[in-house]
Amino acid sequence: MIRDTWLIFRHNLRITLRQKAGIVFGVLQPLLYLVLFGPLFATIGTWETLIPGLLVQVSLLSAGMAGFGVVFDARSGVLERLRVTPAHRMSLLLGRVLGSSVTLLIQSIMLIVVGYAFGMRAAIPGVLAGLVLMALLGVSLAALSNALALTMNPDLFPPIMSTGIVPLVLLSGAFLPMSMAPGWLDALSRATPFRYVLEAIRDLFNGRYTTPAVAAGVAVTLVLSVVCVTAGTRVFNRENA
Repeated sequence: MIRDTWLIFRHNLRITLRQKAGIVFGVLQPLLYLVLFGPLFATIGTWETLIPGLLVQVSLLSAGMAGFGVVFDARSGVLERLRVTPAHRMSLLLGRVLGSSVTLLIQSIMLIVVGYAFGMRAAIPGVLAGLVLMALLGVSLAALSNALALTMNPDLFPPIMSTGIVPLVLLSGAFLPMSMAPGWLDALSRATPFRYVLEAIRDLFNGRYTTPAVAAGVAVTLVLSVVCVTAGTRVFNRENA
């Protein structure tokens, strides 16, 4: 299964890396927020607060839409041809998910580099730990996105996912701390996993490694990864049986 996963991962990564414009455009929107919203945000926060928010935004937009690949492969017949190969069904999912996570890491590093150019002073160990959480979050979202793409009407996948991702970004507190929100909105934000991941990354970027927020963020990220990969694997096994 490891060999099959590696082959699928390498195949998908090559396709992704050929589309350099797609990688750049994937991070363009957060970069625009950084340039146009950053100076305003600097009056109420710091770069170490805004950059992690933009990283979560990138993960939701990039990994959350990873299911597009399944939609295209299904329509072009690639998915059907993969079904008749001896490759393990779980490898078909993991190879795609790991490829999407590498793309997310490249986009995250681009954003962090620009953040340092703007004046971010996050410590390298905290940034690296934050990237690990980002990678796990990317695996979770990509697995879930692929599973939804397989079970959903292909024509409905783009509008439903784009409609769902925007409120999740806002509820995570990516742009403004949700502690400033009304009580009901604050409670709704706490019902989503992305707020905990974001708060953990913000603490890590600020050099606080052993806070309750970091512990909660790590726990939520690990649980989310297990749940999403398990659900994605079951869907792939069922749909490709």
